[in-house]
Amino acid sequence: MVEDVKKAEEGGLGETIKVILQALVLAVVVRTFLFQPFTIPSGSMIPTLLVGDYLFVSKYTYGYSKYSMPLSPDLFEGRIWEGEPKRGDIAVFRLPSNTEIDYIKRVIGLPGDTVQMKDGKLFLNGEAVKTEPAGMYQHPDGGPQVPMFTETLDNGVSYNTIDANRRGQGDNTQVFEVPPGHYFMMGDNRDNSLDSRFDVGFVPAENFVGPARTIFFSVADEAHPLAIWRWPSDMRTDRLFKGL
Repeated sequence: MVEDVKKAEEGGLGETIKVILQALVLAVVVRTFLFQPFTIPSGSMIPTLLVGDYLFVSKYTYGYSKYSMPLSPDLFEGRIWEGEPKRGDIAVFRLPSNTEIDYIKRVIGLPGDTVQMKDGKLFLNGEAVKTEPAGMYQHPDGGPQVPMFTETLDNGVSYNTIDANRRGQGDNTQVFEVPPGHYFMMGDNRDNSLDSRFDVGFVPAENFVGPARTIFFSVADEAHPLAIWRWPSDMRTDRLFKGL
């Protein structure tokens, strides 16, 4: 009888370990091939994304590169089942100068495009992107109001940007010619975004992780997501499960 109890306990422990291992394998498969969670650490994509937003990135949309895998093993070059980023996508990519760092910006220039900023206005292939004033923006966690603009790209994608100083460092640039197999990325916060206008440069197709799809959680800038007791005051409920 004692042996039966011991066998039952050992069997129960074995089943528990088996379930845990299966759950871990499933989590790795989902994270590697389907969806990966990311958090927003900076304000470079305000007003679209805020510090404290947690989002899912689609791993399969652009296909897979070594940067799709945990630890980025050097198993193959380029991408397999390749899908092309579209103009206007919000995409996570590995910083070309340090591929251990993830960045998230908007795809603006495609291979072969020319991109330029003149007096705060975006020009693609020599044509000004349609830009309209969209009132004033104020961060939900407080702060000053800043001018907001709506840009509409040639494929119909519209989004809001903020630009308090239309003559800032990134508002008048050279003409950038996007080389084959590369992309030009910009943040929606035009005064506060390190992107392809600056040191980021052109982003190789291989460096893309995937497009952002959904904000699944959001808390105030200074809040910790595991501080459940503060959720009633810190959670941004209007951003939960918001599509991008």
